[in-house]
Amino acid sequence: MLDLKDKVAVITGSGQGIGRAFALSLAQNGAKVVIVDIKAENVNNVVKEIKDQGGEVLGVTASVAVEEDCLRVARECQSKLGKIDVLVNNASIFSTIKMKSFLEISEKEWDDLMAVNVKGIFLMCKAAVPYMKEQNWGRIINITSTTFFQGRPNYLHYVTSKGGVIGLTRALAREVGDFGITANAVAPGATMTEVPRDTVSPEQAVKIISRRCIKRAQEPRDLVGIVNFLASEEAGFISGQTIVADGGSDMN
Repeated sequence: MLDLKDKVAVITGSGQGIGRAFALSLAQNGAKVVIVDIKAENVNNVVKEIKDQGGEVLGVTASVAVEEDCLRVARECQSKLGKIDVLVNNASIFSTIKMKSFLEISEKEWDDLMAVNVKGIFLMCKAAVPYMKEQNWGRIINITSTTFFQGRPNYLHYVTSKGGVIGLTRALAREVGDFGITANAVAPGATMTEVPRDTVSPEQAVKIISRRCIKRAQEPRDLVGIVNFLASEEAGFISGQTIVADGGSDMN
């Protein structure tokens, strides 16, 4: 258990899947968590879940692809919880992707995905960093994917976006380090959650597991420890890094 008592952690895309797991774990470690998701029902469900467990939580329905929404999230955190210490940029278009050749990906599909997966991180950082600078302390954790290292085919826009997250994280770390802020990325492998998706077939799931040093399905619990650590005081001298967590399949 890492002590995150009194830290305020904003987690985007935390209404379901691994984002929900991050929020629950950060709350269990003492953080006040802010649930940000585009679906109000999902926000309300996770807020109730954390309150039922005795945690302090704020829910905000917002799209990270809209700058005013990102600014509103930051303002609400500051006004209601007094600060922003941790930003976990987890929101991403993924589960709804249909596997297909890049020749079949439309311009709209490309733009819509990039608006969330890359621009959304840029906008949330722009909104949160000024508050972190005021206190000379902050932790930014961006969720990328091992698909970038693999160059997985048939969802080129997604793989490209996750490469963009790594580039953004490295450049951001250079810009915010003087203000006591770290920026790191976490690259999960294929993680099984309650969210249905078409991006991994049963046959592919077996193959993915066979490539791992630890031969089992990856679950959200395999990621929460890394995020809690990067959010803590103990990770204060780590920045600009990408940590791969996939059971030893891709070694970065």
